Amino acid sequence: MQWQQICDNPLFRDMPFKFETNRRGQIVMSPASNQHGLYQARIVRWLSTLLTGGEPLVECGIQTAEGVKVADVAWGSTAFFKRNRRANPYQEAPEIVVEILSPSNTTEEMNEKKQLYFAMGAQEFWLCDSTGNLDFFNRDDVLSASRLAPLFPVSIESDDA
Repeated sequence: MQWQQICDNPLFRDMPFKFETNRRGQIVMSPASNQHGLYQARIVRWLSTLLTGGEPLVECGIQTAEGVKVADVAWGSTAFFKRNRRANPYQEAPEIVVEILSPSNTTEEMNEKKQLYFAMGAQEFWLCDSTGNLDFFNRDDVLSASRLAPLFPVSIESDDA
C-alpha cells in the first residue's frame, strides 16, 4: 500500500495509533499516550516561540530507504516548504526532526531513525525521553544544545514557554 493510500483510506481515520511503513510498504503501528501528545504540543510551542522563517509540524511523514517514518514533531524552513509544497510523504527531511520516546521504542530503533532522517537531509535530530528531557544531535555529534534553536530548553517537563 502506498503512503497516500493509507492516508486517504477511511478505515485508518481516527485510530489511536501512529502509522509508519517499513521498506516493503507494510503498516507498522505504535500507540501514543496523552503525555506524548502533551510533549508534542510543548515542543511545537517552543519552536514557534524561538524560530522564525519556517514552521513546526506534527506527525511529519518522511520517505526513507526503510519506508515512511513519521516524526513526532519537525520544523521546516520556508524554503523547505516551498520545495516540498504538499508532498505526502515528504521526499526530504525538514531541518529539525524530533522523536518522543514511548514505552514501545527501543534505543536501536531511535538510532536507526536518526540515521534515516540524516540521510534524508535533516540538520538536527532531537530525542525527547519519557520525562521530557531532550538530547540534541547533528550528523556527527551529540550537542549540548540545538545549534538551530540554541535557546530551546533541555527539558520540557514544566511548561515555561
